[in-house]
Amino acid sequence: MTNRCIKKICMYTAVLIVGISQMTFSNSNELIMLDDFDPSPKVEWNFVADSVMGGVSSGEILLGSDGSETFASMIGNVSTENNGGFIQFRSNLDERLDKEIKGVYLKVKGNGEKYYIHLRTRGTMLPWQYYQSAFLTQNGWAEIFLPLDSFMPSGSWLSKGVNPTSIRSIGVVAYGRDHVADIQVTEIGFYL
Repeated sequence: MTNRCIKKICMYTAVLIVGISQMTFSNSNELIMLDDFDPSPKVEWNFVADSVMGGVSSGEILLGSDGSETFASMIGNVSTENNGGFIQFRSNLDERLDKEIKGVYLKVKGNGEKYYIHLRTRGTMLPWQYYQSAFLTQNGWAEIFLPLDSFMPSGSWLSKGVNPTSIRSIGVVAYGRDHVADIQVTEIGFYL
């Protein structure tokens, strides 16, 4: 079996585990909402694109409503030209999280693409350092639960796991391949 096949099997296994986690955690864990965008953001969100590093990806974040939900919408084009490949909206956390935090949750819909949550900690000093966990979107609203142990470090110089008390920012990211991003988030936070 080639390394490429092994990576794909691992990726699909991680998606399956996240799917199982959604069923397990959705009714049994306490949610700590960071933002529900209703009627406006509760925390400050910043749009960041790879153009800060010479890339050519572009996009924007807007607030919207579909009648039943108010949401943040990130739209744009992700391009890997000029060593780029991401757009994101990110919020810095002013307060330390509880040490009992088990993961990140969000209520989301999108264009069927894969997106990521990026966490930055007090140990991620450089712009390209983060922990990431992937999720898939669908046309209708879905609750996603991403356990902290599903977040992988962006490099070997970072510790293998995320300490919840060291998390200092959270980002919703379109990343890593040429594609059109179109994602709406109506609620995001952490769970115990």
